[in-house]
Amino acid sequence: MTTMNLTLLSSLEKVMRAENIPNSSFNGFSMLNNERKSFQLYIEADCNEISLEIKSDLNCITAYTVEYIPSEYAINEKTADDYVIKSKDGYYPDLLLPADDKIKLENGAKTIWFEIAPTEKLKAGKHKIELIVSAENEEKAVEFEIEIIDCSLEKQSLIFTNWFHSDCLMQEYGFEAFSDEYWRVVKSYMAVAREHGMNCILTPLFTPSLDIAVGGERPTVQLIDVTVANGKYAFNFDKLKKWIETAQSCGIEYFEMAHFFTQWGARFAPKIMATVDGEYKQIFGWKTLVISKKYKRFLTEFSTELKHFIDAMGLKNKTLIHVSDEPNASQTFTYRIAANTIKKLFSGYKIIDALSDFKFYKKGLVNTPIPSNDHITPFIGNVPELWTYYCCAQDNKYVSNRFFSIPSERNRVLGYQLYKYNVKGFLHWGFNFWNTRYSKMKINPYEITDAGKAFQSGDSYVVYPKKDGTPLCSLRLKVFYDGFQDMMALQTLEKLAGREKALDVLEEGLEQELTFSDYPHSKEWMLETRERINAAIKASIEN
Repeated sequence: MTTMNLTLLSSLEKVMRAENIPNSSFNGFSMLNNERKSFQLYIEADCNEISLEIKSDLNCITAYTVEYIPSEYAINEKTADDYVIKSKDGYYPDLLLPADDKIKLENGAKTIWFEIAPTEKLKAGKHKIELIVSAENEEKAVEFEIEIIDCSLEKQSLIFTNWFHSDCLMQEYGFEAFSDEYWRVVKSYMAVAREHGMNCILTPLFTPSLDIAVGGERPTVQLIDVTVANGKYAFNFDKLKKWIETAQSCGIEYFEMAHFFTQWGARFAPKIMATVDGEYKQIFGWKTLVISKKYKRFLTEFSTELKHFIDAMGLKNKTLIHVSDEPNASQTFTYRIAANTIKKLFSGYKIIDALSDFKFYKKGLVNTPIPSNDHITPFIGNVPELWTYYCCAQDNKYVSNRFFSIPSERNRVLGYQLYKYNVKGFLHWGFNFWNTRYSKMKINPYEITDAGKAFQSGDSYVVYPKKDGTPLCSLRLKVFYDGFQDMMALQTLEKLAGREKALDVLEEGLEQELTFSDYPHSKEWMLETRERINAAIKASIEN
């Protein structure tokens, strides 16, 4: 006779395969009628294979198996704080695979991830969910109840860009830029990005100069066709138009134009290709200094045409402009030259850059700075519009992040923080960066998860490539979007009962106020807080 044990878990548990399974008191939750919710089931059985059946009047529940992915560099031991998960065997639960009819166990165990993903508003009230696991002649089940609240999440107002690398898709799948297959795969990845909160997309007017060694280059993905004849420039925007329309068909609203100067100091122009007197070749790049008069003339002519195009598309208020990514104090001289050029050419546009030195903003070099969440304090209350980001450097001060080694509640708490500080935009650099550092070579993201031991595992991507040209999601991406839904739930409560009420509910019982570094390190607090928010929403709509 087969012996089975079933443990119901929240979406915040990361079940490590070399450790004991956590005790769980999780037995249900509430949700608004248009949001997505996840939970897990841990199965132990003395057999090799099980079958799973879901019984519920909700017909929008999908099951995934949680797969373990290797990590050689999960934690920077020199800089990381102590709020991390250390794997005993170097593997972390991350990949979510759609569950088959027959689910194979690994060493007699498996974690199943379930997602309730409605395509229309769900019926309010109590709903039972029964999970039935069968193996050979044995059957076991767990049953629990959820409550759908008769209220919808507010539309996401936060601008979120998670840098989308179409060249990595080309390298992974082997198609040419702007081929039919290119557009099919790009659209499938855009759609999944949008489903998980990305409403702004990095748009490669010219091949982005991001994470690339000086003198190196990434595959050409520039959307602007440039022609030079008798020294005169002409620009064709057909590919850009198709990019925008493809993104809009997926629900993406904002367009973040790729940087007009190279990363880390704005010293050079990005790679720009053109057809010159009939020959296709590079006309600007690493040999083009920031002070180049020829490049400035090019930008002047191009920006004029680009602005006409943006106006014709009705996108001026949906367009974001970049100068250069992550300049530091030692690069002020070159960044100032580049920034002044772009500010003059794009007057009246939102100009944004990731930078964490408040002096850049004080000097008037950028109108919308994007500081990292561990350097955000000087910016709070001192900029007209607060944005933030994180990347591999944000592994200290207990700030939120989404590495493999980051506990899920530390990933998800970002949503509460974004609401508390009325953050208008969030940026992350790695939706699907499947290269080593500086883009020196492509990697297999199922095997190399740290960009060649350069960035902590999970920093550079949140999706995995499926052979059919569609993405597979990570557990981290689902939890990250749960944080966005928490933020939107607080905005919903604010609309019903006011911001003061929403903040009171959020910080109820805390000994000190919620900040980007200070918050309870507790799965229970995270879940209980969301239940309080939902209860307050329900009370508001019933009164």
